[in-house]
Amino acid sequence: MRGTSLVVAMVGVLLTLPASAAGFGFKDVIAKAKALAQQPYQAPAEIPKFLQNISFNDYQGIRFKPERSLWRPSGSRFQVMLVSPGLYYTHPVKINVVDSSGVHAVSYRKDDFSYADPDLAKRIPADLGFAGFKLTYPLHKPNVQNQFLVFAGASYFRGVGRDNTFGISARGIAIDTGLPSGEHFPSFVEYWLERPANDAHAMTFFALLNGENITGAYRFDVYPGSATILHVRAVLFARKSIKLLGVAPLTSMFFYGENTPRPPGEWRPQVHDSDGLLIHNGSSGEWLWRPLINPKTLQRNYFQTQNVKGFGLLQRHTAFDDYQDPGARYDERPSTWIEPRGNWGKGHVVLVELPSAQEINDNIVAFWSPDKQPEAGQTMKFSYTLKFGSSDIPDEPMGHAVNTFVGDGDKVGGGNVKGAYRVIVDFAGKPLARLSPHASVVATVSAQQDGKVLEHYVQYVAAVHRWRLSILAKPAQGKPLALRAFLKDGDQTLTETWNYLLPADNDILAKGSR
Repeated sequence: MRGTSLVVAMVGVLLTLPASAAGFGFKDVIAKAKALAQQPYQAPAEIPKFLQNISFNDYQGIRFKPERSLWRPSGSRFQVMLVSPGLYYTHPVKINVVDSSGVHAVSYRKDDFSYADPDLAKRIPADLGFAGFKLTYPLHKPNVQNQFLVFAGASYFRGVGRDNTFGISARGIAIDTGLPSGEHFPSFVEYWLERPANDAHAMTFFALLNGENITGAYRFDVYPGSATILHVRAVLFARKSIKLLGVAPLTSMFFYGENTPRPPGEWRPQVHDSDGLLIHNGSSGEWLWRPLINPKTLQRNYFQTQNVKGFGLLQRHTAFDDYQDPGARYDERPSTWIEPRGNWGKGHVVLVELPSAQEINDNIVAFWSPDKQPEAGQTMKFSYTLKFGSSDIPDEPMGHAVNTFVGDGDKVGGGNVKGAYRVIVDFAGKPLARLSPHASVVATVSAQQDGKVLEHYVQYVAAVHRWRLSILAKPAQGKPLALRAFLKDGDQTLTETWNYLLPADNDILAKGSR
Protein backbone atom coordinates (compact mmCIF):
# COMPACT_ATOMS: atom_id res chain seq x y z
CA MET A 1 0.00 0.00 0.00
CA ARG A 2 2.85 2.33 0.87
CA GLY A 3 4.44 1.76 -2.54
CA THR A 4 1.14 2.37 -4.30
CA SER A 5 0.71 5.69 -2.49
CA LEU A 6 4.18 6.74 -3.58
CA VAL A 7 3.39 5.97 -7.23
CA VAL A 8 0.14 7.94 -7.06
CA ALA A 9 1.96 10.88 -5.49
CA MET A 10 4.65 10.83 -8.19
CA VAL A 11 1.99 10.77 -10.94
CA GLY A 12 0.37 13.83 -9.33
CA VAL A 13 3.71 15.65 -9.32
CA LEU A 14 4.31 14.82 -12.99
CA LEU A 15 0.91 16.19 -14.00
CA THR A 16 1.71 19.58 -12.44
CA LEU A 17 5.23 19.87 -13.83
CA PRO A 18 5.97 22.08 -16.86
CA ALA A 19 5.79 20.16 -20.12
CA SER A 20 9.53 20.72 -20.65
CA ALA A 21 10.00 18.22 -17.82
CA ALA A 22 8.65 15.63 -20.24
CA GLY A 23 11.59 16.27 -22.57
CA PHE A 24 10.25 18.95 -24.91
CA GLY A 25 10.70 22.71 -24.61
CA PHE A 26 11.62 25.97 -26.30
CA LYS A 27 15.12 24.75 -27.15
CA ASP A 28 13.60 22.06 -29.35
CA VAL A 29 11.54 24.59 -31.32
CA ILE A 30 14.63 26.78 -31.74
CA ALA A 31 16.52 23.79 -33.14
CA LYS A 32 13.69 23.12 -35.60
CA ALA A 33 13.63 26.77 -36.74
CA LYS A 34 17.41 26.83 -37.19
CA ALA A 35 17.39 23.63 -39.25
CA LEU A 36 14.47 24.91 -41.32
CA ALA A 37 16.36 28.12 -42.16
CA GLN A 38 19.13 26.06 -43.74
CA GLN A 39 16.72 24.39 -46.14
CA PRO A 40 15.11 25.87 -49.27
CA TYR A 41 11.73 27.42 -48.55
CA GLN A 42 8.71 25.33 -49.39
CA ALA A 43 5.30 26.98 -49.32
CA PRO A 44 2.76 25.14 -47.17
CA ALA A 45 0.28 22.83 -48.88
CA GLU A 46 -3.00 24.55 -49.69
CA ILE A 47 -6.49 23.37 -48.88
CA PRO A 48 -8.89 22.51 -51.75
CA LYS A 49 -9.86 25.47 -53.94
CA PHE A 50 -13.57 25.17 -53.20
CA LEU A 51 -12.82 25.89 -49.52
CA GLN A 52 -10.68 28.89 -50.41
CA ASN A 53 -13.50 30.29 -52.53
CA ILE A 54 -16.45 29.82 -50.17
CA SER A 55 -18.39 32.88 -49.02
CA PHE A 56 -17.92 34.52 -45.64
CA ASN A 57 -21.33 33.29 -44.50
CA ASP A 58 -20.57 29.72 -45.59
CA TYR A 59 -17.31 29.78 -43.68
CA GLN A 60 -19.05 31.16 -40.59
CA GLY A 61 -21.37 28.15 -40.87
CA ILE A 62 -18.46 25.81 -40.08
CA ARG A 63 -18.31 25.74 -36.28
CA PHE A 64 -16.23 23.77 -33.83
CA LYS A 65 -18.37 22.01 -31.24
CA PRO A 66 -17.46 23.51 -27.83
CA GLU A 67 -18.12 20.21 -26.08
CA ARG A 68 -15.19 18.75 -28.08
CA SER A 69 -12.73 21.31 -26.67
CA LEU A 70 -9.38 19.91 -25.58
CA TRP A 71 -9.18 19.33 -21.79
CA ARG A 72 -12.91 19.93 -21.23
CA PRO A 73 -13.57 16.47 -19.68
CA SER A 74 -11.08 17.25 -16.88
CA GLY A 75 -12.72 20.59 -16.05
CA SER A 76 -9.60 22.55 -16.91
CA ARG A 77 -9.80 26.35 -16.72
CA PHE A 78 -7.91 26.53 -20.02
CA GLN A 79 -9.56 24.76 -22.93
CA VAL A 80 -8.81 24.69 -26.67
CA MET A 81 -11.24 25.07 -29.56
CA LEU A 82 -9.95 24.27 -33.04
CA VAL A 83 -10.31 26.41 -36.16
CA SER A 84 -11.26 25.00 -39.54
CA PRO A 85 -9.36 26.01 -42.69
CA GLY A 86 -11.33 27.87 -45.34
CA LEU A 87 -11.72 31.31 -46.93
CA TYR A 88 -8.75 33.39 -45.61
CA TYR A 89 -7.15 30.37 -43.91
CA THR A 90 -5.69 28.60 -46.92
CA HIS A 91 -3.33 26.02 -45.42
CA PRO A 92 -3.47 23.64 -42.46
CA VAL A 93 -1.11 23.78 -39.49
CA LYS A 94 0.07 21.08 -37.10
CA ILE A 95 -1.11 21.27 -33.50
CA ASN A 96 0.45 19.21 -30.71
CA VAL A 97 -0.24 18.81 -27.01
CA VAL A 98 2.73 18.44 -24.68
CA ASP A 99 2.17 16.77 -21.31
CA SER A 100 4.10 14.70 -18.81
CA SER A 101 4.04 11.67 -21.10
CA GLY A 102 5.40 13.44 -24.17
CA VAL A 103 4.28 15.16 -27.37
CA HIS A 104 0.97 14.15 -28.97
CA ALA A 105 -0.36 15.37 -32.32
CA VAL A 106 -3.98 16.52 -32.24
CA SER A 107 -5.88 14.49 -34.82
CA TYR A 108 -8.41 16.13 -37.13
CA ARG A 109 -11.91 14.73 -36.82
CA LYS A 110 -14.52 16.05 -39.20
CA ASP A 111 -17.35 15.42 -36.75
CA ASP A 112 -15.77 17.83 -34.23
CA PHE A 113 -17.33 20.52 -36.41
CA SER A 114 -20.92 21.33 -37.31
CA TYR A 115 -21.87 22.55 -40.79
CA ALA A 116 -24.74 24.88 -41.64
CA ASP A 117 -24.61 23.70 -45.26
CA PRO A 118 -24.96 19.88 -45.54
CA ASP A 119 -23.80 19.93 -49.16
CA LEU A 120 -20.59 21.67 -48.12
CA ALA A 121 -20.13 19.20 -45.29
CA LYS A 122 -20.12 16.29 -47.76
CA ARG A 123 -17.18 17.81 -49.62
CA ILE A 124 -14.97 18.40 -46.56
CA PRO A 125 -11.97 16.01 -46.71
CA ALA A 126 -11.59 13.65 -43.77
CA ASP A 127 -7.95 14.73 -43.39
CA LEU A 128 -8.44 18.50 -43.84
CA GLY A 129 -6.56 19.57 -40.71
CA PHE A 130 -6.71 22.77 -38.66
CA ALA A 131 -6.11 26.45 -39.44
CA GLY A 132 -5.32 27.29 -35.82
CA PHE A 133 -6.89 27.32 -32.37
CA LYS A 134 -8.84 29.41 -29.88
CA LEU A 135 -8.09 29.48 -26.16
CA THR A 136 -10.96 29.76 -23.71
CA TYR A 137 -10.96 30.62 -20.01
CA PRO A 138 -13.67 31.60 -17.47
CA LEU A 139 -13.22 35.39 -17.53
CA HIS A 140 -16.65 36.25 -16.09
CA LYS A 141 -18.21 33.19 -14.43
CA PRO A 142 -16.42 30.07 -13.10
CA ASN A 143 -18.52 27.68 -15.18
CA VAL A 144 -18.57 29.64 -18.47
CA GLN A 145 -15.69 29.43 -20.97
CA ASN A 146 -14.88 32.69 -22.80
CA GLN A 147 -12.79 32.90 -25.96
CA PHE A 148 -9.90 35.26 -25.28
CA LEU A 149 -7.08 34.39 -27.69
CA VAL A 150 -7.15 33.18 -31.32
CA PHE A 151 -4.18 32.05 -33.41
CA ALA A 152 -5.11 31.52 -37.07
CA GLY A 153 -3.87 32.71 -40.47
CA ALA A 154 -0.19 33.39 -41.30
CA SER A 155 1.33 34.57 -37.98
CA TYR A 156 -1.76 36.54 -36.91
CA PHE A 157 -3.36 36.32 -33.49
CA ARG A 158 -6.08 38.28 -31.72
CA GLY A 159 -6.77 38.74 -28.04
CA VAL A 160 -9.13 40.48 -25.66
CA GLY A 161 -9.24 41.51 -22.05
CA ARG A 162 -12.20 40.60 -19.86
CA ASP A 163 -14.43 43.48 -21.01
CA ASN A 164 -13.46 43.61 -24.70
CA THR A 165 -14.77 42.29 -27.99
CA PHE A 166 -12.31 41.13 -30.66
CA GLY A 167 -10.78 43.79 -32.89
CA ILE A 168 -7.07 44.52 -33.33
CA SER A 169 -4.65 41.73 -34.33
CA ALA A 170 -1.01 41.08 -33.50
CA ARG A 171 1.48 39.11 -35.58
CA GLY A 172 4.58 37.08 -35.00
CA ILE A 173 6.58 39.14 -37.52
CA ALA A 174 6.11 41.54 -40.43
CA ILE A 175 8.36 41.55 -43.51
CA ASP A 176 8.59 44.52 -45.92
CA THR A 177 5.21 45.94 -44.89
CA GLY A 178 4.22 48.93 -47.00
CA LEU A 179 7.20 48.70 -49.37
CA PRO A 180 6.67 48.95 -53.14
CA SER A 181 8.36 45.57 -53.55
CA GLY A 182 5.46 43.93 -51.72
CA GLU A 183 4.93 42.36 -48.31
CA HIS A 184 5.84 38.81 -47.28
CA PHE A 185 3.68 36.84 -44.83
CA PRO A 186 5.58 34.15 -42.90
CA SER A 187 3.30 31.65 -41.17
CA PHE A 188 3.14 29.75 -37.94
CA VAL A 189 3.17 26.20 -39.30
CA GLU A 190 3.23 24.15 -36.10
CA TYR A 191 2.19 24.67 -32.47
CA TRP A 192 2.94 22.86 -29.23
CA LEU A 193 0.46 23.50 -26.40
CA GLU A 194 1.70 22.69 -22.91
CA ARG A 195 -1.17 21.18 -20.97
CA PRO A 196 -1.62 23.31 -17.83
CA ALA A 197 -2.86 22.07 -14.48
CA ASN A 198 -6.65 22.13 -14.29
CA ASP A 199 -6.64 25.08 -11.87
CA ALA A 200 -3.85 27.01 -13.63
CA HIS A 201 -4.11 30.75 -14.21
CA ALA A 202 -1.48 30.76 -16.97
CA MET A 203 -0.37 28.50 -19.79
CA THR A 204 2.53 28.18 -22.23
CA PHE A 205 2.74 27.21 -25.86
CA PHE A 206 5.33 27.31 -28.65
CA ALA A 207 5.10 28.11 -32.35
CA LEU A 208 7.34 27.42 -35.35
CA LEU A 209 7.47 30.20 -37.97
CA ASN A 210 8.36 29.57 -41.60
CA GLY A 211 8.61 32.03 -44.47
CA GLU A 212 10.46 32.79 -47.66
CA ASN A 213 12.80 35.22 -45.88
CA ILE A 214 12.81 34.03 -42.27
CA THR A 215 12.14 31.22 -39.81
CA GLY A 216 11.59 31.49 -36.09
CA ALA A 217 10.78 29.87 -32.78
CA TYR A 218 8.29 31.52 -30.42
CA ARG A 219 7.37 30.97 -26.81
CA PHE A 220 4.13 32.45 -25.49
CA ASP A 221 3.32 32.57 -21.77
CA VAL A 222 -0.31 33.62 -21.49
CA TYR A 223 -2.15 35.24 -18.57
CA PRO A 224 -5.86 35.98 -19.20
CA GLY A 225 -7.74 38.50 -17.06
CA SER A 226 -8.98 42.08 -17.03
CA ALA A 227 -6.09 42.53 -19.46
CA THR A 228 -4.76 39.50 -21.31
CA ILE A 229 -0.98 39.46 -21.06
CA LEU A 230 1.44 37.51 -23.24
CA HIS A 231 5.15 37.22 -22.51
CA VAL A 232 6.73 36.58 -25.90
CA ARG A 233 10.18 35.23 -26.68
CA ALA A 234 11.28 34.93 -30.29
CA VAL A 235 14.45 33.54 -31.86
CA LEU A 236 14.59 34.36 -35.59
CA PHE A 237 16.81 33.10 -38.40
CA ALA A 238 17.08 35.16 -41.60
CA ARG A 239 17.01 33.01 -44.75
CA LYS A 240 17.59 36.11 -46.89
CA SER A 241 18.50 39.74 -46.33
CA ILE A 242 15.41 41.70 -45.28
CA LYS A 243 14.58 45.24 -46.35
CA LEU A 244 12.19 46.09 -43.50
CA LEU A 245 11.85 43.83 -40.47
CA GLY A 246 8.76 44.47 -38.35
CA VAL A 247 9.08 43.27 -34.76
CA ALA A 248 5.97 42.86 -32.57
CA PRO A 249 3.65 44.07 -35.35
CA LEU A 250 0.08 45.19 -34.69
CA THR A 251 -2.64 45.36 -37.34
CA SER A 252 -5.84 47.34 -36.96
CA MET A 253 -8.60 49.28 -38.75
CA PHE A 254 -9.30 53.00 -38.99
CA PHE A 255 -12.09 53.92 -41.38
CA TYR A 256 -12.96 57.39 -40.10
CA GLY A 257 -13.05 59.33 -36.84
CA GLU A 258 -13.45 62.72 -35.24
CA ASN A 259 -10.36 64.10 -37.01
CA THR A 260 -11.50 63.09 -40.50
CA PRO A 261 -14.52 63.82 -42.69
CA ARG A 262 -17.42 61.38 -42.45
CA PRO A 263 -17.81 59.40 -45.71
CA PRO A 264 -20.96 60.20 -47.71
CA GLY A 265 -23.96 58.28 -46.45
CA GLU A 266 -22.40 57.30 -43.09
CA TRP A 267 -24.51 58.21 -40.05
CA ARG A 268 -22.26 56.73 -37.33
CA PRO A 269 -19.97 59.34 -35.68
CA GLN A 270 -16.84 57.17 -35.89
CA VAL A 271 -15.77 53.74 -37.16
CA HIS A 272 -12.42 52.29 -36.07
CA ASP A 273 -10.77 49.55 -34.03
CA SER A 274 -7.97 51.89 -32.95
CA ASP A 275 -7.69 55.68 -33.02
CA GLY A 276 -4.03 56.36 -32.33
CA LEU A 277 -0.44 55.19 -31.97
CA LEU A 278 1.28 55.75 -28.61
CA ILE A 279 5.08 55.53 -28.27
CA HIS A 280 7.23 55.72 -25.12
CA ASN A 281 10.78 56.53 -26.18
CA GLY A 282 13.49 55.18 -23.89
CA SER A 283 16.29 57.71 -24.38
CA SER A 284 14.19 60.88 -24.04
CA GLY A 285 11.38 59.48 -21.89
CA GLU A 286 8.91 61.24 -24.18
CA TRP A 287 5.40 59.88 -24.67
CA LEU A 288 4.17 60.58 -28.19
CA TRP A 289 0.59 60.27 -29.49
CA ARG A 290 -0.21 60.11 -33.21
CA PRO A 291 -3.93 60.17 -34.16
CA LEU A 292 -4.66 57.76 -37.01
CA ILE A 293 -6.10 58.70 -40.40
CA ASN A 294 -7.45 56.89 -43.45
CA PRO A 295 -5.30 58.44 -46.20
CA LYS A 296 -6.03 58.61 -49.91
CA THR A 297 -2.60 57.12 -50.65
CA LEU A 298 -0.34 54.87 -48.60
CA GLN A 299 1.47 56.72 -45.79
CA ARG A 300 4.53 55.30 -44.03
CA ASN A 301 5.99 57.21 -41.06
CA TYR A 302 9.10 56.44 -39.02
CA PHE A 303 9.48 57.53 -35.39
CA GLN A 304 13.08 57.28 -34.24
CA THR A 305 13.65 55.49 -30.94
CA GLN A 306 16.55 54.59 -28.69
CA ASN A 307 15.81 51.68 -26.36
CA VAL A 308 12.07 52.05 -26.92
CA LYS A 309 10.11 51.39 -23.73
CA GLY A 310 6.74 50.75 -25.32
CA PHE A 311 4.40 51.30 -28.25
CA GLY A 312 0.89 50.33 -29.16
CA LEU A 313 -2.31 51.02 -31.04
CA LEU A 314 -4.97 52.26 -28.63
CA GLN A 315 -8.73 52.68 -28.72
CA ARG A 316 -9.20 55.75 -26.53
CA HIS A 317 -12.81 56.40 -27.49
CA THR A 318 -14.65 53.84 -25.40
CA ALA A 319 -18.13 55.33 -25.03
CA PHE A 320 -21.04 53.90 -26.99
CA ASP A 321 -21.99 57.45 -28.06
CA ASP A 322 -18.68 57.71 -29.93
CA TYR A 323 -19.93 55.12 -32.45
CA GLN A 324 -23.66 54.45 -31.93
CA ASP A 325 -23.16 50.94 -33.32
CA PRO A 326 -24.88 48.21 -31.26
CA GLY A 327 -23.68 45.51 -33.65
CA ALA A 328 -19.96 46.16 -34.08
CA ARG A 329 -19.47 47.61 -30.57
CA TYR A 330 -16.34 49.50 -31.51
CA ASP A 331 -16.48 51.02 -28.02
CA GLU A 332 -15.48 47.61 -26.63
CA ARG A 333 -12.54 46.94 -28.97
CA PRO A 334 -9.24 46.36 -27.12
CA SER A 335 -6.13 48.47 -27.07
CA THR A 336 -2.80 46.67 -27.49
CA TRP A 337 0.51 47.63 -25.90
CA ILE A 338 4.03 46.27 -26.46
CA GLU A 339 6.73 46.54 -23.78
CA PRO A 340 10.20 45.40 -24.91
CA ARG A 341 12.16 43.33 -22.44
CA GLY A 342 15.84 44.10 -22.60
CA ASN A 343 17.61 46.66 -24.76
CA TRP A 344 16.40 46.81 -28.35
CA GLY A 345 18.86 49.59 -29.25
CA LYS A 346 18.41 52.08 -32.07
CA GLY A 347 15.46 51.76 -34.37
CA HIS A 348 12.13 53.18 -35.41
CA VAL A 349 8.50 52.57 -34.63
CA VAL A 350 6.97 52.40 -38.10
CA LEU A 351 3.36 53.36 -38.79
CA VAL A 352 1.80 52.27 -42.08
CA GLU A 353 -1.60 53.73 -42.99
CA LEU A 354 -3.33 52.32 -46.06
CA PRO A 355 -6.32 53.82 -47.86
CA SER A 356 -9.54 51.90 -47.28
CA ALA A 357 -13.03 52.39 -48.66
CA GLN A 358 -14.59 49.87 -46.25
CA GLU A 359 -14.45 49.13 -42.55
CA ILE A 360 -13.84 45.41 -43.19
CA ASN A 361 -10.23 46.11 -44.20
CA ASP A 362 -7.37 46.20 -41.71
CA ASN A 363 -5.50 49.24 -43.02
CA ILE A 364 -3.24 50.18 -40.10
CA VAL A 365 0.05 48.49 -39.17
CA ALA A 366 2.56 49.48 -36.48
CA PHE A 367 5.81 47.74 -35.53
CA TRP A 368 9.37 48.33 -34.36
CA SER A 369 12.25 47.98 -36.82
CA PRO A 370 16.00 48.06 -36.10
CA ASP A 371 18.26 50.66 -37.69
CA LYS A 372 20.38 47.89 -39.17
CA GLN A 373 18.26 45.43 -41.11
CA PRO A 374 19.07 41.70 -40.86
CA GLU A 375 21.24 39.99 -43.42
CA ALA A 376 21.02 36.41 -44.67
CA GLY A 377 22.19 33.93 -42.04
CA GLN A 378 21.72 36.32 -39.14
CA THR A 379 20.15 35.19 -35.85
CA MET A 380 18.01 37.63 -33.84
CA LYS A 381 16.42 37.39 -30.41
CA PHE A 382 13.55 39.49 -29.11
CA SER A 383 11.59 39.39 -25.89
CA TYR A 384 8.57 41.52 -25.04
CA THR A 385 5.28 41.70 -23.19
CA LEU A 386 2.09 42.18 -25.18
CA LYS A 387 -1.15 43.32 -23.52
CA PHE A 388 -4.73 43.31 -24.80
CA GLY A 389 -7.09 45.41 -22.71
CA SER A 390 -8.42 48.87 -21.93
CA SER A 391 -6.77 52.07 -23.17
CA ASP A 392 -5.01 52.59 -19.83
CA ILE A 393 -2.79 49.46 -20.17
CA PRO A 394 0.31 51.56 -21.01
CA ASP A 395 0.07 53.10 -17.49
CA GLU A 396 1.13 56.45 -18.93
CA PRO A 397 1.88 59.09 -16.24
CA MET A 398 1.19 62.04 -18.55
CA GLY A 399 -2.01 63.82 -19.52
CA HIS A 400 -3.21 62.45 -22.83
CA ALA A 401 -4.98 63.69 -25.95
CA VAL A 402 -8.59 62.51 -25.87
CA ASN A 403 -9.93 64.40 -28.90
CA THR A 404 -8.51 65.82 -32.13
CA PHE A 405 -10.85 67.93 -34.27
CA VAL A 406 -9.79 69.46 -37.59
CA GLY A 407 -11.65 72.07 -39.62
CA ASP A 408 -11.32 74.86 -42.14
CA GLY A 409 -9.31 77.86 -40.91
CA ASP A 410 -11.26 80.15 -43.24
CA LYS A 411 -14.78 79.63 -41.92
CA VAL A 412 -16.82 81.09 -39.10
CA GLY A 413 -15.43 79.61 -35.87
CA GLY A 414 -12.23 78.52 -37.56
CA GLY A 415 -10.51 81.72 -38.57
CA ASN A 416 -10.14 83.95 -41.59
CA VAL A 417 -6.96 82.66 -43.24
CA LYS A 418 -7.35 81.00 -46.61
CA GLY A 419 -5.56 77.64 -46.82
CA ALA A 420 -5.27 77.34 -43.02
CA TYR A 421 -6.70 74.72 -40.67
CA ARG A 422 -8.27 75.08 -37.25
CA VAL A 423 -7.12 72.18 -35.09
CA ILE A 424 -8.58 71.47 -31.65
CA VAL A 425 -6.90 69.08 -29.22
CA ASP A 426 -8.46 68.16 -25.87
CA PHE A 427 -6.16 66.91 -23.10
CA ALA A 428 -7.14 65.23 -19.84
CA GLY A 429 -5.93 62.87 -17.13
CA LYS A 430 -3.09 62.38 -14.65
CA PRO A 431 -1.39 65.72 -13.70
CA LEU A 432 -4.08 67.75 -15.50
CA ALA A 433 -6.75 66.34 -13.18
CA ARG A 434 -4.99 67.87 -10.17
CA LEU A 435 -4.83 71.40 -11.59
CA SER A 436 -7.09 74.31 -10.73
CA PRO A 437 -9.20 75.47 -13.71
CA HIS A 438 -7.36 78.77 -13.28
CA ALA A 439 -3.85 77.26 -13.58
CA SER A 440 -1.42 78.94 -15.97
CA VAL A 441 -1.39 76.15 -18.56
CA VAL A 442 0.30 77.02 -21.84
CA ALA A 443 1.21 75.08 -24.97
CA THR A 444 4.36 74.50 -26.93
CA VAL A 445 3.35 74.14 -30.58
CA SER A 446 5.52 73.71 -33.66
CA ALA A 447 4.99 73.03 -37.34
CA GLN A 448 7.20 70.88 -39.56
CA GLN A 449 7.68 70.60 -43.33
CA ASP A 450 7.73 74.41 -43.75
CA GLY A 451 4.29 74.89 -42.23
CA LYS A 452 3.39 77.87 -40.03
CA VAL A 453 1.59 78.11 -36.70
CA LEU A 454 -0.43 81.33 -36.98
CA GLU A 455 -1.91 81.27 -33.47
CA HIS A 456 -2.61 78.97 -30.56
CA TYR A 457 -4.11 79.23 -27.09
CA VAL A 458 -5.22 77.00 -24.20
CA GLN A 459 -8.46 77.15 -22.23
CA TYR A 460 -10.13 74.99 -19.59
CA VAL A 461 -13.48 73.59 -20.74
CA ALA A 462 -15.47 73.04 -17.56
CA ALA A 463 -18.30 71.19 -19.33
CA VAL A 464 -16.01 68.21 -20.07
CA HIS A 465 -13.22 68.83 -17.48
CA ARG A 466 -10.58 69.06 -20.17
CA TRP A 467 -7.89 71.47 -21.27
CA ARG A 468 -8.40 72.54 -24.87
CA LEU A 469 -5.62 73.59 -27.22
CA SER A 470 -6.77 75.56 -30.25
CA ILE A 471 -4.35 75.95 -33.17
CA LEU A 472 -4.59 77.89 -36.41
CA ALA A 473 -1.92 76.56 -38.77
CA LYS A 474 -1.13 76.69 -42.46
CA PRO A 475 0.91 74.09 -44.33
CA ALA A 476 3.31 74.95 -47.11
CA GLN A 477 1.85 74.73 -50.60
CA GLY A 478 1.42 71.09 -51.64
CA LYS A 479 2.77 69.74 -48.35
CA PRO A 480 1.02 68.03 -45.45
CA LEU A 481 -0.03 69.76 -42.26
CA ALA A 482 2.52 68.48 -39.72
CA LEU A 483 2.19 69.65 -36.11
CA ARG A 484 3.58 68.82 -32.66
CA ALA A 485 2.25 70.13 -29.37
CA PHE A 486 2.17 69.54 -25.62
CA LEU A 487 0.92 71.39 -22.55
CA LYS A 488 3.01 72.62 -19.65
CA ASP A 489 2.72 74.59 -16.42
CA GLY A 490 5.90 76.58 -15.93
CA ASP A 491 8.77 74.13 -16.37
CA GLN A 492 6.57 71.08 -15.80
CA THR A 493 5.50 69.10 -18.86
CA LEU A 494 1.93 68.00 -18.25
CA THR A 495 1.05 65.92 -21.30
CA GLU A 496 2.30 63.55 -23.92
CA THR A 497 3.42 65.08 -27.20
CA TRP A 498 0.56 65.19 -29.69
CA ASN A 499 1.95 64.62 -33.17
CA TYR A 500 -0.34 65.07 -36.15
CA LEU A 501 0.09 64.61 -39.88
CA LEU A 502 -2.66 65.49 -42.36
CA PRO A 503 -1.78 64.81 -46.02
CA ALA A 504 -2.18 67.62 -48.54
CA ASP A 505 -4.77 65.59 -50.48
CA ASN A 506 -7.54 65.67 -47.88
CA ASP A 507 -11.20 66.70 -47.86
CA ILE A 508 -11.14 68.97 -44.79
CA LEU A 509 -10.97 72.39 -46.44
CA ALA A 510 -14.06 73.84 -48.06
CA LYS A 511 -13.92 74.34 -51.81
CA GLY A 512 -12.13 77.57 -52.64
CA SER A 513 -10.34 77.68 -49.27
CA ARG A 514 -7.07 76.12 -50.44
